[in-house]
Amino acid sequence: MVEILSIAIVVTLVTSVFICLKWRNLRCVGQTPLSLVAFSAILFTSGLDVGLIMFPLVEFPVYATEEAYSFTNPLAIEFGFWGFLVWAFYFLTTFYFCIVEPKVGLFQLRPIRWINNLVIIATCAFTAFLFLSYAPNYINGITPLQKYSLVGFIILMAVWSSTEIRYLKILSIASSGLFALLNIVMLFASGAPITEYLGTLSHIAGYFENIHRFVSPISEYHGWYLFWWFAWSIMIGQFVARFVGGLKVWQLMLALLVIPSIAIALWFATLYYYFANGIPVSWVLNAAMVIVGVIFVINSLDSLIRLYTDNLALGVKQVGRGKYVLGNWLLIASLVLLYQFTLFEIEWVGLIVIGLYLVIYILLFKGRRELAENFSIEQKAD
Repeated sequence: MVEILSIAIVVTLVTSVFICLKWRNLRCVGQTPLSLVAFSAILFTSGLDVGLIMFPLVEFPVYATEEAYSFTNPLAIEFGFWGFLVWAFYFLTTFYFCIVEPKVGLFQLRPIRWINNLVIIATCAFTAFLFLSYAPNYINGITPLQKYSLVGFIILMAVWSSTEIRYLKILSIASSGLFALLNIVMLFASGAPITEYLGTLSHIAGYFENIHRFVSPISEYHGWYLFWWFAWSIMIGQFVARFVGGLKVWQLMLALLVIPSIAIALWFATLYYYFANGIPVSWVLNAAMVIVGVIFVINSLDSLIRLYTDNLALGVKQVGRGKYVLGNWLLIASLVLLYQFTLFEIEWVGLIVIGLYLVIYILLFKGRRELAENFSIEQKAD
């Protein structure tokens, strides 16, 4: 599995660089183009979940003590698991669904269509399952009944939010704003002088100095992260491609790699300051982190539910609001329990997605001449 994952990462990154160089000035326009601010908010909140908020404080001690991560500091490791290079996966799929898929329609082929939507549904449920699994670490004293009730409520809110597109834009921008506010409040509460905070932030340079190490799994846990990114990559690209507002290819790549990474770096540096200086997180701040994390989960589930229901023509218009809400809630809640009580793992979903990549590469290679001519004509016209 490690070898398959490593090869898939290298092919994905090389393809991303090739696209950026070959068709750098080709403009990308989605079905519902939005401003860069709105697009970035949707990308950030749809492409990430509660793990971004809560994982670092749990993972920093591991990265500080285990030999596999000793080549750099824990902040650089955490950033490498979440930031910059891995967003090239999203660039590749966003480009594909914005530019290539409308011309070739490969995801309309029945086998690919069904596998793609099953992957979306499985990953959607996994997002909720992650929150269920880690809830006791976030919320002290939570009982099993409270835990399951909270996850059920989150799924319900996500399904309801997905009934209208305007909710998505509002929720994405609002959650991005709350995330930025949470970072500011936690940084202020830490008492960190700006010079010390900037010094902490500078530890991220350790990632760029060792960026080659992150191309393949550093550890089994890193491999799990990378499979997770692959599992998300096709569906997030498929979703956010709708909202690209006329960026050139090189601008799209820069936006996807840099904009989310800046927010991730600032947040992780704040949490790392708490860890490195042994500062306890008060219950008030912990509650704020949980609230923002819950909103992120709702946002992620919202985008995925909307995506697979649109793909399968099972939206509100087709089935009615009542059946839509009840049916999707039962589906996702049931799959969360499947993750909880079986050996089903996200790595399997990641492998299926890598298989989809392989199929798409083969099909595109067969029609490469016609596709290249279409791109050349569009780029010249632009």
